[in-house]
Amino acid sequence: MDTYALLLAATLNAGTVLAIASLGLLINEKVGVVNLGAEGMMLCAAIAGYATVVHSGSDVLGFVAGMAAGAVMAAVFGVLVIWLNTNQYATGLALSLFGAGFSAFAGISYVQQKIPERPSFAIPWLSDIPWFGPALFRQHPLAYLTVLFTLALIWFLYRTRAGLIVRSVGESPESAHALGYPVRWIRLGAVVVGGALCGLAGAYISVVYTPLWVEGMVAGKGWIALALTTFATWRPARVLLGAYLFGGVTMLQFHLQSMGVEVPSQFLSMLPYGATIVVLALISRNPRWIRINMPAAIGKPFYPGS
Repeated sequence: MDTYALLLAATLNAGTVLAIASLGLLINEKVGVVNLGAEGMMLCAAIAGYATVVHSGSDVLGFVAGMAAGAVMAAVFGVLVIWLNTNQYATGLALSLFGAGFSAFAGISYVQQKIPERPSFAIPWLSDIPWFGPALFRQHPLAYLTVLFTLALIWFLYRTRAGLIVRSVGESPESAHALGYPVRWIRLGAVVVGGALCGLAGAYISVVYTPLWVEGMVAGKGWIALALTTFATWRPARVLLGAYLFGGVTMLQFHLQSMGVEVPSQFLSMLPYGATIVVLALISRNPRWIRINMPAAIGKPFYPGS
Protein backbone atom coordinates (compact mmCIF):
# COMPACT_ATOMS: atom_id res chain seq x y z
CA MET A 1 0.00 0.00 0.00
CA ASP A 2 2.84 2.39 0.80
CA THR A 3 4.29 1.70 -2.64
CA TYR A 4 1.04 2.65 -4.35
CA ALA A 5 0.74 5.77 -2.20
CA LEU A 6 4.18 6.86 -3.34
CA LEU A 7 3.24 6.08 -6.94
CA LEU A 8 0.17 8.29 -6.67
CA ALA A 9 2.21 11.08 -5.07
CA ALA A 10 4.78 10.86 -7.88
CA THR A 11 1.94 10.87 -10.44
CA LEU A 12 0.55 14.12 -9.05
CA ASN A 13 4.03 15.65 -9.05
CA ALA A 14 4.71 14.66 -12.65
CA GLY A 15 1.21 15.67 -13.72
CA THR A 16 1.65 19.14 -12.27
CA VAL A 17 4.41 19.88 -14.80
CA LEU A 18 2.25 18.83 -17.73
CA ALA A 19 -0.86 20.55 -16.38
CA ILE A 20 0.80 23.95 -15.99
CA ALA A 21 2.33 23.87 -19.47
CA SER A 22 -0.84 22.49 -21.10
CA LEU A 23 -3.06 25.13 -19.51
CA GLY A 24 -0.73 27.79 -20.88
CA LEU A 25 -0.93 26.31 -24.37
CA LEU A 26 -4.69 25.99 -23.99
CA ILE A 27 -4.94 29.74 -23.38
CA ASN A 28 -2.87 30.31 -26.55
CA GLU A 29 -5.10 28.10 -28.63
CA LYS A 30 -8.31 29.56 -27.22
CA VAL A 31 -7.41 32.81 -29.04
CA GLY A 32 -6.42 30.96 -32.21
CA VAL A 33 -2.63 30.79 -31.83
CA VAL A 34 -0.68 27.52 -31.91
CA ASN A 35 2.74 27.72 -30.23
CA LEU A 36 4.95 24.74 -31.01
CA GLY A 37 7.81 26.34 -29.08
CA ALA A 38 6.74 25.00 -25.68
CA GLU A 39 9.71 22.65 -25.41
CA GLY A 40 12.21 25.45 -26.07
CA MET A 41 10.49 27.88 -23.71
CA MET A 42 10.43 25.29 -20.93
CA LEU A 43 14.13 24.54 -21.39
CA CYS A 44 15.12 28.21 -21.23
CA ALA A 45 12.87 28.71 -18.22
CA ALA A 46 14.39 25.66 -16.55
CA ILE A 47 17.91 27.04 -16.74
CA ALA A 48 16.72 30.56 -15.83
CA GLY A 49 14.92 29.26 -12.76
CA TYR A 50 17.74 26.96 -11.71
CA ALA A 51 20.42 29.64 -12.11
CA THR A 52 18.32 32.07 -10.09
CA VAL A 53 17.91 29.59 -7.23
CA VAL A 54 21.65 28.81 -7.30
CA HIS A 55 22.51 32.49 -6.81
CA SER A 56 19.60 33.59 -4.61
CA GLY A 57 18.53 30.45 -2.76
CA SER A 58 14.88 31.46 -3.30
CA ASP A 59 12.46 29.11 -5.05
CA VAL A 60 9.99 31.96 -5.52
CA LEU A 61 12.56 34.03 -7.41
CA GLY A 62 13.38 30.94 -9.45
CA PHE A 63 9.75 30.56 -10.47
CA VAL A 64 9.52 34.27 -11.31
CA ALA A 65 12.66 34.04 -13.44
CA GLY A 66 11.27 31.01 -15.27
CA MET A 67 7.97 32.76 -15.93
CA ALA A 68 9.81 35.86 -17.15
CA ALA A 69 11.94 33.79 -19.54
CA GLY A 70 8.88 32.03 -20.94
CA ALA A 71 6.95 35.29 -21.26
CA VAL A 72 9.76 37.08 -23.12
CA MET A 73 10.20 34.22 -25.60
CA ALA A 74 6.43 34.03 -26.09
CA ALA A 75 6.26 37.79 -26.66
CA VAL A 76 8.86 37.54 -29.43
CA PHE A 77 6.90 34.65 -30.94
CA GLY A 78 3.68 36.65 -30.64
CA VAL A 79 5.06 39.70 -32.43
CA LEU A 80 6.32 37.52 -35.27
CA VAL A 81 3.11 35.57 -35.85
CA ILE A 82 0.50 38.19 -34.90
CA TRP A 83 1.96 41.39 -36.38
CA LEU A 84 4.38 40.09 -39.02
CA ASN A 85 2.08 37.16 -39.91
CA THR A 86 4.84 34.56 -40.06
CA ASN A 87 3.74 30.95 -40.19
CA GLN A 88 2.75 29.88 -36.67
CA TYR A 89 3.99 26.31 -37.01
CA ALA A 90 7.36 27.16 -38.54
CA THR A 91 7.95 29.99 -36.04
CA GLY A 92 7.06 27.73 -33.13
CA LEU A 93 9.44 25.02 -34.30
CA ALA A 94 12.20 27.62 -34.70
CA LEU A 95 11.52 28.83 -31.15
CA SER A 96 11.75 25.28 -29.84
CA LEU A 97 15.06 24.65 -31.60
CA PHE A 98 16.44 27.99 -30.43
CA GLY A 99 15.42 27.26 -26.84
CA ALA A 100 17.08 23.85 -26.88
CA GLY A 101 20.35 25.27 -28.19
CA PHE A 102 20.41 28.42 -26.08
CA SER A 103 19.59 26.59 -22.84
CA ALA A 104 22.37 24.08 -23.50
CA PHE A 105 24.84 26.91 -24.06
CA ALA A 106 23.70 29.01 -21.09
CA GLY A 107 23.60 26.03 -18.75
CA ILE A 108 27.13 24.70 -19.30
CA SER A 109 28.46 26.23 -16.09
CA TYR A 110 25.47 25.04 -14.02
CA VAL A 111 25.69 21.31 -14.71
CA GLN A 112 27.73 20.70 -11.54
CA GLN A 113 26.08 23.43 -9.47
CA LYS A 114 23.97 22.51 -6.46
CA ILE A 115 20.90 24.29 -5.13
CA PRO A 116 19.90 24.38 -1.45
CA GLU A 117 18.33 21.22 -0.07
CA ARG A 118 14.66 21.02 -0.90
CA PRO A 119 12.25 21.60 2.00
CA SER A 120 9.58 19.00 2.64
CA PHE A 121 5.95 20.09 2.42
CA ALA A 122 3.05 18.62 4.32
CA ILE A 123 -0.44 19.81 5.22
CA PRO A 124 -0.82 19.57 9.02
CA TRP A 125 -3.06 16.76 10.25
CA LEU A 126 -4.04 15.64 6.75
CA SER A 127 -0.51 14.49 5.90
CA ASP A 128 -0.64 12.06 8.84
CA ILE A 129 -3.66 10.16 7.51
CA PRO A 130 -2.59 6.60 6.62
CA TRP A 131 -2.07 6.10 2.88
CA PHE A 132 -3.95 9.27 1.85
CA GLY A 133 -1.52 11.54 3.69
CA PRO A 134 1.65 10.48 1.83
CA ALA A 135 -0.27 10.17 -1.46
CA LEU A 136 -2.17 13.47 -1.52
CA PHE A 137 -1.12 15.88 1.20
CA ARG A 138 2.66 16.09 0.96
CA GLN A 139 2.89 17.81 -2.40
CA HIS A 140 4.61 21.06 -3.28
CA PRO A 141 2.18 24.01 -2.87
CA LEU A 142 2.28 24.60 -6.62
CA ALA A 143 0.55 21.24 -7.15
CA TYR A 144 -2.49 22.48 -5.23
CA LEU A 145 -2.33 25.93 -6.82
CA THR A 146 -2.48 24.26 -10.24
CA VAL A 147 -5.82 22.68 -9.36
CA LEU A 148 -7.13 26.03 -8.10
CA PHE A 149 -5.86 27.77 -11.24
CA THR A 150 -7.69 25.23 -13.40
CA LEU A 151 -10.95 25.98 -11.59
CA ALA A 152 -10.31 29.72 -11.91
CA LEU A 153 -9.60 29.35 -15.64
CA ILE A 154 -12.86 27.44 -16.15
CA TRP A 155 -14.74 30.23 -14.38
CA PHE A 156 -12.92 32.91 -16.36
CA LEU A 157 -13.46 31.33 -19.79
CA TYR A 158 -17.09 30.29 -19.36
CA ARG A 159 -18.53 32.63 -16.72
CA THR A 160 -17.07 36.08 -17.43
CA ARG A 161 -17.41 38.63 -20.19
CA ALA A 162 -13.62 38.78 -20.61
CA GLY A 163 -13.53 35.03 -21.09
CA LEU A 164 -16.27 35.26 -23.70
CA ILE A 165 -14.21 37.87 -25.58
CA VAL A 166 -11.13 35.63 -25.44
CA ARG A 167 -13.10 32.71 -26.88
CA SER A 168 -14.70 34.89 -29.53
CA VAL A 169 -11.24 35.95 -30.76
CA GLY A 170 -10.42 32.27 -31.24
CA GLU A 171 -13.71 31.49 -32.94
CA SER A 172 -14.13 34.51 -35.23
CA PRO A 173 -11.48 37.22 -34.99
CA GLU A 174 -13.14 39.14 -37.83
CA SER A 175 -16.39 39.42 -35.86
CA ALA A 176 -14.52 40.40 -32.68
CA HIS A 177 -12.65 43.06 -34.65
CA ALA A 178 -15.89 44.37 -36.14
CA LEU A 179 -17.25 44.81 -32.62
CA GLY A 180 -14.25 46.95 -31.74
CA TYR A 181 -12.11 44.49 -29.79
CA PRO A 182 -8.31 44.74 -30.27
CA VAL A 183 -7.84 41.24 -31.60
CA ARG A 184 -4.08 41.43 -32.04
CA TRP A 185 -3.47 42.74 -28.53
CA ILE A 186 -5.78 40.14 -27.02
CA ARG A 187 -3.91 37.41 -28.88
CA LEU A 188 -0.56 38.79 -27.77
CA GLY A 189 -1.70 38.96 -24.15
CA ALA A 190 -2.89 35.35 -24.26
CA VAL A 191 0.36 34.23 -25.88
CA VAL A 192 2.46 35.96 -23.20
CA VAL A 193 0.36 34.47 -20.38
CA GLY A 194 0.68 31.05 -21.98
CA GLY A 195 4.43 31.49 -22.31
CA ALA A 196 4.69 32.51 -18.65
CA LEU A 197 2.88 29.32 -17.63
CA CYS A 198 5.17 27.20 -19.81
CA GLY A 199 8.07 29.01 -18.14
CA LEU A 200 6.66 28.19 -14.71
CA ALA A 201 6.44 24.54 -15.72
CA GLY A 202 10.05 24.58 -16.90
CA ALA A 203 11.26 26.19 -13.66
CA TYR A 204 9.26 23.65 -11.65
CA ILE A 205 11.11 20.84 -13.41
CA SER A 206 14.60 22.11 -12.58
CA VAL A 207 13.82 23.48 -9.11
CA VAL A 208 11.33 20.96 -7.66
CA TYR A 209 10.65 17.97 -9.90
CA THR A 210 14.29 17.04 -10.50
CA PRO A 211 16.35 19.70 -8.67
CA LEU A 212 19.32 19.82 -11.00
CA TRP A 213 20.28 21.06 -14.44
CA VAL A 214 21.26 18.87 -17.38
CA GLU A 215 20.97 19.61 -21.07
CA GLY A 216 17.58 18.66 -22.53
CA MET A 217 16.09 17.81 -19.15
CA VAL A 218 12.54 18.73 -20.21
CA ALA A 219 12.74 15.52 -22.29
CA GLY A 220 9.71 16.00 -24.54
CA LYS A 221 7.27 17.22 -21.89
CA GLY A 222 6.59 20.32 -23.98
CA TRP A 223 5.44 18.15 -26.88
CA ILE A 224 3.27 16.02 -24.60
CA ALA A 225 1.71 19.23 -23.24
CA LEU A 226 0.86 20.25 -26.80
CA ALA A 227 -0.78 16.89 -27.44
CA LEU A 228 -2.72 17.18 -24.20
CA THR A 229 -4.66 20.22 -25.43
CA THR A 230 -6.04 18.15 -28.30
CA PHE A 231 -6.51 15.12 -26.06
CA ALA A 232 -8.59 17.30 -23.71
CA THR A 233 -10.51 18.87 -26.62
CA TRP A 234 -9.56 22.32 -25.33
CA ARG A 235 -11.29 21.91 -21.94
CA PRO A 236 -9.30 22.94 -18.82
CA ALA A 237 -10.72 20.22 -16.55
CA ARG A 238 -9.88 17.54 -19.10
CA VAL A 239 -6.39 19.01 -19.45
CA LEU A 240 -5.84 18.54 -15.72
CA LEU A 241 -7.13 14.97 -15.75
CA GLY A 242 -5.11 14.16 -18.85
CA ALA A 243 -1.97 15.60 -17.27
CA TYR A 244 -2.36 13.29 -14.28
CA LEU A 245 -3.01 10.36 -16.62
CA PHE A 246 0.19 10.98 -18.57
CA GLY A 247 2.03 11.71 -15.35
CA GLY A 248 0.96 8.29 -14.10
CA VAL A 249 2.19 6.63 -17.26
CA THR A 250 5.54 8.42 -16.84
CA MET A 251 5.90 7.25 -13.24
CA LEU A 252 4.74 3.73 -14.06
CA GLN A 253 8.02 2.98 -15.79
CA PHE A 254 9.97 3.63 -12.58
CA HIS A 255 7.41 1.67 -10.53
CA LEU A 256 7.74 -1.37 -12.79
CA GLN A 257 11.52 -1.19 -12.64
CA SER A 258 11.45 -1.06 -8.83
CA MET A 259 9.22 -4.14 -8.82
CA GLY A 260 11.79 -6.01 -10.87
CA VAL A 261 9.62 -6.37 -13.97
CA GLU A 262 11.88 -7.72 -16.69
CA VAL A 263 11.07 -5.28 -19.45
CA PRO A 264 13.76 -3.43 -21.42
CA SER A 265 14.29 0.03 -19.93
CA GLN A 266 14.09 1.56 -23.41
CA PHE A 267 10.55 0.21 -23.78
CA LEU A 268 9.52 1.62 -20.41
CA SER A 269 11.03 5.01 -21.27
CA MET A 270 8.94 5.27 -24.41
CA LEU A 271 5.65 4.56 -22.56
CA PRO A 272 4.58 8.23 -22.17
CA TYR A 273 5.25 9.01 -25.82
CA GLY A 274 3.63 5.79 -27.01
CA ALA A 275 0.57 6.65 -24.94
CA THR A 276 0.48 10.10 -26.53
CA ILE A 277 0.47 8.62 -30.04
CA VAL A 278 -2.22 6.07 -29.16
CA VAL A 279 -4.50 8.67 -27.59
CA LEU A 280 -4.17 11.08 -30.52
CA ALA A 281 -4.83 8.25 -32.97
CA LEU A 282 -8.00 7.30 -31.10
CA ILE A 283 -9.23 10.88 -30.92
CA SER A 284 -8.58 11.48 -34.63
CA ARG A 285 -11.07 8.71 -35.47
CA ASN A 286 -13.85 11.16 -34.61
CA PRO A 287 -12.98 14.38 -36.50
CA ARG A 288 -16.48 15.78 -36.01
CA TRP A 289 -16.02 15.74 -32.22
CA ILE A 290 -12.73 17.61 -32.59
CA ARG A 291 -14.26 20.21 -34.94
CA ILE A 292 -17.08 20.91 -32.47
CA ASN A 293 -14.68 21.65 -29.62
CA MET A 294 -11.72 23.15 -31.51
CA PRO A 295 -11.52 26.96 -31.81
CA ALA A 296 -12.55 27.71 -35.38
CA ALA A 297 -9.70 30.17 -36.08
CA ILE A 298 -6.91 28.12 -34.53
CA GLY A 299 -3.68 28.43 -36.47
CA LYS A 300 -5.14 31.02 -38.84
CA PRO A 301 -3.57 34.48 -39.24
CA PHE A 302 -5.69 37.57 -38.81
CA TYR A 303 -5.47 40.58 -41.12
CA PRO A 304 -7.37 43.59 -39.68
CA GLY A 305 -7.46 45.39 -43.01
CA SER A 306 -9.10 42.52 -44.90
